Amino acid sequence: MGFIGWLVLGLIAGALAKLILPGKQGGGFFATLILGVVGALLGGWLGSLLFNLDISSIWSPVSWLLAIGGSIIVLLIWGLIFGRKKSARD
Repeated sequence: MGFIGWLVLGLIAGALAKLILPGKQGGGFFATLILGVVGALLGGWLGSLLFNLDISSIWSPVSWLLAIGGSIIVLLIWGLIFGRKKSARD
């Protein structure tokens, strides 16, 4: 699967990761999708590098798990760094 395939998979994985990990990570819908793409690319790259997994098919369950897992990790890191700050009223 090429770069464009991972971009499309990342958009879907970012939306799924936001459903799995609801909360106030900061950023809106488009930021979540961009983070999903980054997470999918990161997950695919790490999966192929560390575990020597075949990620050549967009319909492979391994590709989906890596993309969603990478998106969740990126959303968690984003939330820790740029999460909404508590105000005095909270």
